[in-house]
Amino acid sequence: MLMKLFEEALHEFLGRERNNIIANISERNLCGRLMLYLDAARLRYELTDYYTDTEYNRNLGDIKRIRHSPTEFNIITCNLILHSRGQRDDNLIAIEMKKKIHPTASKNADRMRLVALTRPRDAARRLSRRQDHVYGYHLGLFLELNTEDAEYLLEVYQEGEKVSEHRSPF
Repeated sequence: MLMKLFEEALHEFLGRERNNIIANISERNLCGRLMLYLDAARLRYELTDYYTDTEYNRNLGDIKRIRHSPTEFNIITCNLILHSRGQRDDNLIAIEMKKKIHPTASKNADRMRLVALTRPRDAARRLSRRQDHVYGYHLGLFLELNTEDAEYLLEVYQEGEKVSEHRSPF
């Protein structure tokens, strides 16, 4: 259901924002626009206890972190998420968006963030006794927009792994 919800939002976003995307409008603006369509899809799917947020960086009042080991972590801010804002123990969708022109290292950092965010909670908790990190997103999505060729790449992450990718014109 979550993938279908996202695909509906993405289809509407690409159709309505095509000129903005091709005009090379900033990523922050495009994430904000995608948030509007994702939020409308959330309501159509009756996920009324959930929120769509851009650049959200809190976990029950603490800063979100990705743990790499018991002593190593990075503070994170995801481009766009669908979550319960700590009301329940479920994070639904984490989305990272990049334009194709961005450096590969920057895109790979987003991909690694999605791997970490979609790790199952039990596997992630073995890395740390602290509960100040956020894992267990049901779905992680890496969306790369190619403004020159009017196409996009969508990579899907679940349970800490990339499970599929799809490239398509818009």
